[in-house]
Amino acid sequence: MGKVLFIRGGAVGDFILTMPAMRLVRESLPETEIEVLGYPGIANLALVTGIADRLRSIEDARLATFFIPGAKLDPEWCAYFAGFDVVVSFLYDPDGYFAANLKVAGVKTLIACPYRPVQEAPFVPAAIQFAKPLEQLALFLDDPSLELDYPLAGDSFEDEQGPLIALHPGSGSPSKNWSFEAWTEVLRGLHLRHPDARFLITSGEAEGGVIDQFLDLLAGTPVPHRHLGGRSLAELGAIYRQVDYFLGHDSGISHLAASAGAAGLLLFGPTNPAIWAPVSSRVRTVRSINGSLGEIRPEEVLKAIDPESYSRPLRR
Repeated sequence: MGKVLFIRGGAVGDFILTMPAMRLVRESLPETEIEVLGYPGIANLALVTGIADRLRSIEDARLATFFIPGAKLDPEWCAYFAGFDVVVSFLYDPDGYFAANLKVAGVKTLIACPYRPVQEAPFVPAAIQFAKPLEQLALFLDDPSLELDYPLAGDSFEDEQGPLIALHPGSGSPSKNWSFEAWTEVLRGLHLRHPDARFLITSGEAEGGVIDQFLDLLAGTPVPHRHLGGRSLAELGAIYRQVDYFLGHDSGISHLAASAGAAGLLLFGPTNPAIWAPVSSRVRTVRSINGSLGEIRPEEVLKAIDPESYSRPLRR
């Protein structure tokens, strides 16, 4: 198998949950060239960790015709798709128009994978569901976990004294977010438990309009903290690889932290961790019984945080 193209849109978490399937091809067929067609800021994660050799942006208006039956297809894109031995697509294509047009373009082997995982019982981790269609190529995913080496690009915490705990207090959906007040209480409790601990608060575009509210709350406490905003996903991965513990929600950033090897605790409300949580022995979850994060109490989270996980720093 000479060249394989993975096509993956979606958000950060969707892409990272697809990376075990990409890694399966990389490790099983090391001589194969792997390219990713996706959003550059997200798909770059596969490039910097060596899972993919190249990437191309999916943000091209000419691709829209591939979702229209019988449309006149762009010759350049047809030649591009036909240049791969296998195309693995995770795009939403309920009517099969995209698949049909890829065949018109000259694609001989197309593996159509689910855009979203099945939510019903028996609950199967999304990473396993996404990789299942690769069994058509006699490739079987035995290990859906990820631990990737994100190259250090800037922020270094090698000289930090005491445990380094990161918190990403947001996500792409307000219903998945715990309150800033509750997170403040947890950080205050951890500071009392371990006065030598230091805290990193990370934020991205999803938290841009509200992160200052959280920082104002923390400013009124003795919790020693530093805010890191405006970092790329690859830079965040390198940061999380250095921390001793991570706190967050069901979010793409939590998947990023887990893929960097960080131990941590994630809070789940409306989503099912049996499907959506990172597959990692180092990550624990707390789920609200009724699906509302507001029902989770700070003392419950403090109790669930395993002190053994961050008493032996990974970065030293």
